[in-house]
Amino acid sequence: MKIAVLFGGMSAERDVSIASGAQVIHALRSRGHTVIPVDPATGVVKPEDEAETLRAGVGVKPPEHEVLEQMRATDVAAMLRAPELDGLDVVFIALHGSFGEDGTLQAILDAAEIAYTGSGLLGSAMAMDKDISKRLFVQAGIPTPAWLMAPADAAEVAAQIGYPAVVKPSKQGSTVGLTVVKEQAQLQAAIIEAYRFDDEVLIETFVPGRELTVPVLGETALPVGEIIPRSDIFDYESKYQPGGAQEIFPADLPAEESDQLKQLALAAHRALKLRGFSRVDFRRDEQGNFWCLEANTLPGMTAASLFPKGAAAAGIPFPEVCERICTLAIQEHRSRRRVFTQSGF
Repeated sequence: MKIAVLFGGMSAERDVSIASGAQVIHALRSRGHTVIPVDPATGVVKPEDEAETLRAGVGVKPPEHEVLEQMRATDVAAMLRAPELDGLDVVFIALHGSFGEDGTLQAILDAAEIAYTGSGLLGSAMAMDKDISKRLFVQAGIPTPAWLMAPADAAEVAAQIGYPAVVKPSKQGSTVGLTVVKEQAQLQAAIIEAYRFDDEVLIETFVPGRELTVPVLGETALPVGEIIPRSDIFDYESKYQPGGAQEIFPADLPAEESDQLKQLALAAHRALKLRGFSRVDFRRDEQGNFWCLEANTLPGMTAASLFPKGAAAAGIPFPEVCERICTLAIQEHRSRRRVFTQSGF
């Protein structure tokens, strides 16, 4: 296959995306595929620049907002017509956060009739918006912590959410801009911090207990994983720095609880109309109840990421995972085109 790997971009998760892209490029090449690296912030990466571009690691904190603001997206539609991308079979999206994960890029690729990995425009947009995704979880009978959207009256937060509370941007990942608020006096500062990364802010009940995650590949839930972070939450530093958290696959759970969690993950995946692959995050409270936090449509693919670890626990090596994701994308693309053709479009 000839595959373009899109990575980097201009979101707060740029560094994570570069790390994911580097892993995916290496994995797909190890399977004999032709791989073209593409950064939407700069365009097709030239062979002589590739080593330097992919070498950047993930820092303790996300890139500064001012640095990201200085970047300007290339004309993606024109970029996809670059001669290096002639005869492309599929685009592997290794972007995270806005533009790559929110449906914008998916719309461009749909219009260009190019196969791409992961969920489509609608699923990507709904999962990225945590307010919308939680509404759909409730509709599907999937337990999710209570939430309000800012601005919210302090008395309303105290009565409906309580403390501690989680304050986070509605459309971000990697816990960027997230704060655990332990008392009302900290609430406004946390909301202001979250607004730095998004125009909508979610205030959610904090669920103490075990942090669990379920990778989904195709229509199959992979082994459940448990994350034991150094701090109260699985924050940006814990996710991407060595020793930041202990990640156990498969999680130490009774078989019936593991099965229940897998079914909830698949229900969340379907409620949001996701496809290809995803990762659904949960909390297990002290009474043994599961609470769905969110679904990730483009989970991280770095060396420290949870999705590859879940696949490995299922006996699927990372290069094979990447190849399967590409194959699923091509099959989905062909299926959609067949439907459109039969419908007379």
